[in-house]
Amino acid sequence: MQSIQLLYPLILSGAIVAGLTPVFIKVFKEKQLGQTTRGEGPSWHEVKSGTPTMGGISILIAVSIAMLIFSMVFSVNGLLVLLLTFILLVYGSIGFIDDYIKVMMKRNLGLTSLQKLIGQIAAAVLFYIGVSQVLDIQSVALPLGTELDLGFFYVLFILFWLVGFSNATNLTDGIDGLLTTTAFIAYLTYTVIAVMQEQYEVAVFTSAVLGALIVFFLFNRKPARIFMGDVGSLALGAGLAAVSIVLNQEWTLLLIGIIFVIETASVMMQVTSFKLTGKRLFKMSPIHHHFEMVGWDEWKIVIIFSLITLAASLLTLLIL
Repeated sequence: MQSIQLLYPLILSGAIVAGLTPVFIKVFKEKQLGQTTRGEGPSWHEVKSGTPTMGGISILIAVSIAMLIFSMVFSVNGLLVLLLTFILLVYGSIGFIDDYIKVMMKRNLGLTSLQKLIGQIAAAVLFYIGVSQVLDIQSVALPLGTELDLGFFYVLFILFWLVGFSNATNLTDGIDGLLTTTAFIAYLTYTVIAVMQEQYEVAVFTSAVLGALIVFFLFNRKPARIFMGDVGSLALGAGLAAVSIVLNQEWTLLLIGIIFVIETASVMMQVTSFKLTGKRLFKMSPIHHHFEMVGWDEWKIVIIFSLITLAASLLTLLIL
């Protein structure tokens, strides 16, 4: 398979998103299926209330169709393609249920944390079972070509990795275009790594996601005409974690996904500090809201966070 052929799933996926997203925007507006902003959020976010959400549905449909077609056209490992698509769809479905409850009941809380966690863990277990059938992996890759053999505990790592990064990208999706751009750079980097390792089934998957994100950004950039919702943010994070696992390059996600790690860490630090001392470390968490509160424009945050992601991704490729 030639690298130039990866443009085919990218183009097809992008075309599907281009066709579906305007339809979703129109229908969601008519049905008043819009975002309800958090009451404790920045006051200027109130203007975003009513903006159509669940736009991530178009991303999932586009990637699924592209994978279905090109897994049959190209000579790739069909089971591995199915696994990656499965994890994207299942985590996306959890997000969809969460979003649906929010928009239908006009509240900013959908599934409880426990309900969401149970679904995420169940999906991660199924992914582990699938991976153990397709790939002989029981170790986690570390920098400089070293590995850590986890044996039985490998399944616990997969649970932690998938649940952790799906929630991390969910936290990052708080301002227009932020997750779309940072996730795009992350998936692009994994496309390069997959090609370097000649794992073209993974590259076909990441290319399809890239095409969807490129076009979705046109609708999601500030001022956003539609949000991806949990259906998109949970799926994208789980997809990145799954890709790092099947490539056996798990450690790289800590660098490539540095923004997602920082966003999650800021929430944990904020909660811990408030419980122990009664004081907050940041004006608001996740940390992108802190920068909003100190006067940064949304575009400035998106650009700087994307540049950090790009720099970390280039560093990762240099280390490999």
